[in-house]
Amino acid sequence: MASRGRCGGAPAREHEPRHEERAEQQAPAPQGPVLPPPLPVDYGVFMQGLVQAMQTQAHTQAALQAQLEAQICLDGAYERCTARKS
Repeated sequence: MASRGRCGGAPAREHEPRHEERAEQQAPAPQGPVLPPPLPVDYGVFMQGLVQAMQTQAHTQAALQAQLEAQICLDGAYERCTARKS
């Protein structure tokens, strides 16, 4: 007995929806407002902003590190600070 391409050996019937079609029909309707599609992205502008943000972060981190080292020197660890910078 030849099968018609379906697992399980049962022949497909024309008037029955396939399993995939039934799953799509049973999916619940989305809740809430329908959002518009996202705006197109200019990746060149995006990358420029990303690089600028990373540079700003690096400068901020360097300034905070210098400020921390200066505070350590003022707090009484003068010998360690001057020995490290020599």
